[in-house]
Amino acid sequence: MNAHLEQLSPRPLWRHFRTLCNTPRPSGHEAALVALLERWADGLGLAHDRDAFGNLRIRKPATPGHEQAPGVILQGHLDMVAQANADHAHDFTRDPIETRVGDDGWLHARHTTLGADNGLGVAAALAILEDDALVHGPLEALFTLEEESSMGGALNLAEEWLEGCLLLNLDSEDRGQVYIGCAGGADVLVDAQLPTAPPSPGEAPLSLSLTGLSGGHSGIDIHKGRGNANRLLVRALRALEPLGARLVDYHGGTLRNALPREAFATLLLPEEEHADARARVAALAAELRAELAGVDEGLSLSLTPTAAPADEALTAEASRLLVRALHVAPCGVERMSVELPGVVETSNNLGVVSLSAGRFHLCALVRSLRDSATADIADRFRALFELIGARTRVENAYPGWTPDPASPLLARFRRLHQERLGQDPEVKVIHAGLECGILGGKYPRLDMISFGPLIRGAHSPDERVELSSVEEFWTLLRALVEELATLGAEDADHAAHGAGR
Repeated sequence: MNAHLEQLSPRPLWRHFRTLCNTPRPSGHEAALVALLERWADGLGLAHDRDAFGNLRIRKPATPGHEQAPGVILQGHLDMVAQANADHAHDFTRDPIETRVGDDGWLHARHTTLGADNGLGVAAALAILEDDALVHGPLEALFTLEEESSMGGALNLAEEWLEGCLLLNLDSEDRGQVYIGCAGGADVLVDAQLPTAPPSPGEAPLSLSLTGLSGGHSGIDIHKGRGNANRLLVRALRALEPLGARLVDYHGGTLRNALPREAFATLLLPEEEHADARARVAALAAELRAELAGVDEGLSLSLTPTAAPADEALTAEASRLLVRALHVAPCGVERMSVELPGVVETSNNLGVVSLSAGRFHLCALVRSLRDSATADIADRFRALFELIGARTRVENAYPGWTPDPASPLLARFRRLHQERLGQDPEVKVIHAGLECGILGGKYPRLDMISFGPLIRGAHSPDERVELSSVEEFWTLLRALVEELATLGAEDADHAAHGAGR
């Protein structure tokens, strides 16, 4: 499948990306891909090993005469976000990603995420490793696991394992930009067993659904004003609360790091209130479409009868308390950075919300340039949901990456970008969880930058990559590796001791 990818330029990169598209690799299911890459490395005579968590490292010795150059680590993550349109059946653990080249000069997937995040970075590293015409110093390619679900690979990376002192993270998504810092984050999980009661005489079930939102990356896209399906469906539930609505079940969002595009609820409502309820939902739908005009145009909100049996629902009090707690829970941009104009400092995504048989679960992803702000929002969740008897815990916390504007590696990249493309790259800090912050904590000597091709719609079925930007990315990466090969032992020592300022 995806044979057309091998006709794109640069061919070595796209050939590897085809392999990644044809090999299922959602978070937690990277084993088949790791085994495939190990066989590939064996075929080229490249050394490889894994750490205890399963992260893969492939090494290539320096071009003769360049053994004293600083070691370069090419880094990316093997897993991808698994998101498909609701009307498209796709098993991400078994089915390949089907791609298409659009007339717009972009590569798309058919009804699913594309996996350009971070498949193109991985493909580029593999292409560098097999490029025998390239002059380079000692190379390591580090491929981490479970980045999209928990940052597990980076968090559990073996210490005193990597040998290089210059790290090129290939997981950025903007052309003409280079990243030198990122937000940290943590998952906030809330669980409760809430009281239920059987239907009362005169109550009948209704299905409430909200679909058609754009979704997107919960960090990069959080400031763009797009709808959050969980936030908006709760507004509908709040509007129905005065009519005596009781929640039977709820399912909204699928990933904590993707803006939820859809949410669904079943509720019990006295039959004499059904007409009023439909009118309220219709009015709210019009309001929401007006609020999202020009940003998220596809919203659909409906309330319809359902034949599904409802043996129990939350008690009236439990339903009211839960809806009110969700209604005031932190969601969206909390604060913009003062030091870095235009950069989100702190945000929260209500990523996954579910209710079944009284069992409530919420998973939110908090991001911030300040660890204290992450801790504060987590504590606000705890204080809020304790009021309804829920338990809150924080998991998968990871640090941010502190910017180093004086980085020697950054200076070399900027000069090379200017020489090759005729302009200085924008130096940026991203409101997303690059693995650099974690890696820097484990390897303080590393001097790091992050760059990549232009990707849009990451973490959603709208994900796409601009083809011309991939050529540009490849040209810069290849040139930078050759540039770094010209450095000597003194430069390597300076890089090792100058990083982490």
